[in-house]
Amino acid sequence: MGIFTSKPLPKPKPNPYARREPPESMTPVETPRRKPNPPPSPAKHLMAALLRRHASVKPNAAEIPEGEEEAGLNKSFGLSKKFTSKFEIGEVVGRGHFGYTCSAIAKKGDLKAHKLAVKIIPKSKMTTAVAIEDVRREVKILRALACHPNLARFHDAFEDSDNVYIVMELCEGGELLDKILERGGKFTEDHARTIIVQILNVVAFCHLQGVIHRDIKPENFLFSTKDEDSPVKAIDFGLSDIIRPDQKLNEIVGSAYYVAPEVLRRSYGTEADIWSIGVIAYILLCGSRPFWARTESGIFRSVLKASPRFDDDPWPSSSSESKDFVRCLLCKDPGRRISAAQALCHPWLRDHEKVKLQLDVHVFRPMRAYMRSSPLRRAALRALSKVLKADELYYLEKQFGLLNPDANGGITLETIKMALMRSATDAMKESQILDFLEPLNALGYRKMHRDEFCAAALRVHQMEIVDGWEERARSAYAIFEKDGNRAILIQDLASELGLSPTVPIHAVLQEHIRHSDGKLTLQGFLRLLHTLHPCSPAKTP
Repeated sequence: MGIFTSKPLPKPKPNPYARREPPESMTPVETPRRKPNPPPSPAKHLMAALLRRHASVKPNAAEIPEGEEEAGLNKSFGLSKKFTSKFEIGEVVGRGHFGYTCSAIAKKGDLKAHKLAVKIIPKSKMTTAVAIEDVRREVKILRALACHPNLARFHDAFEDSDNVYIVMELCEGGELLDKILERGGKFTEDHARTIIVQILNVVAFCHLQGVIHRDIKPENFLFSTKDEDSPVKAIDFGLSDIIRPDQKLNEIVGSAYYVAPEVLRRSYGTEADIWSIGVIAYILLCGSRPFWARTESGIFRSVLKASPRFDDDPWPSSSSESKDFVRCLLCKDPGRRISAAQALCHPWLRDHEKVKLQLDVHVFRPMRAYMRSSPLRRAALRALSKVLKADELYYLEKQFGLLNPDANGGITLETIKMALMRSATDAMKESQILDFLEPLNALGYRKMHRDEFCAAALRVHQMEIVDGWEERARSAYAIFEKDGNRAILIQDLASELGLSPTVPIHAVLQEHIRHSDGKLTLQGFLRLLHTLHPCSPAKTP
């Protein structure tokens, strides 16, 4: 599914998403659909990339003529051909742009007499190599992640000459989108929290494995049963991919109202899923969409430029924790956006009974930089770690505990690998996370204890956008002055900052070193901190 492929919302239902405008300006709520002739817009080239993905709409008719497909496509998936002997197809329970889902009954085997769901993808729809690879990857990812309780359980996949069949758990409670419509969009904070916790549980697990969903939206979360306390299950990994921790993707995929700004800029990682969860959280808590426009290009402009509003009802009466939580998810800078594991440690969620804390791959990014840093940089980080707030420490201490079950011990490269292997799937192996840990090899010979871990794993860029950063930075500098500051030459500072030792650079750095004793000034200290965790450069496959 792409930006234009989500199904329209039922027209008779109330409009929970609409901006609070005069009635005459309100429009029916629909997730944008594929259109044969999309209107001209600044995002036209982005839309065209999506439309070409499955060749279902032809922005250039000369590329893929009507009724034809790319030559030489191999539509054999190596799956079992025994679907019809094992399952009896029932009624259609859902339709997507490239396939449909039916109920089914298992006729034999361990699942005999069980009611299941079967996603049927016609091979006639697979008119491009990209479409075929999407199906292969979906089956591979579902097979790898099948164990998570908040993911619709994958049972098996089959094929014949006409279709691919993906056999899944049947969730009979309906879509989260339907629940939103039934309630007029507004959920209580407690109910919204219960849903968001479960979404984050499964997304944190996916991100640990190196899987990015890329189409997080209410339609892709189902309730297992019709019970009020039914668990929430993620579905539809048709746009998902396996990504290395240091990799950036550039394909424009997703659904318009939920797409992250960095996706539109064509350089993104797992943080894009977190943005989409933030949009869902905003909708659940207030019944409106945070980014809205009448056209696809308008939606994109709003996502890129606008800020979510928290001054309209019911936000003034909402808890400060819920508003802070949504802001943390909808941070436009992906380098400063909180991760799924961090979100589960946020004060609004962390005491919820359904929280399942996950190891966060994001802690290894600053740790890699720390292990490569000079003693001066490490001293600056240790000073900053001493002014962390309780909420920031809570997350880091939880991560330390996941890496080292022995609370009194230190972590080593071996304990890190053991912690990862406890949750490892085939997807994690493909995401090459163990190779990403190579800069931590020094921990094969020594231990890193709690205090050092908190310094090594903190994300400076996130701290810089929190209220009171200047005061905290000054407090950290005072600690650094006492415990870690030392004389440094300008050429050494330039090297620390990764700058070429030229005369103009030396002139810029003069204010970073005190003339009286050759030690770092406050500006130099901040500059040093700022280089510790720069946003990673885009890396595409």
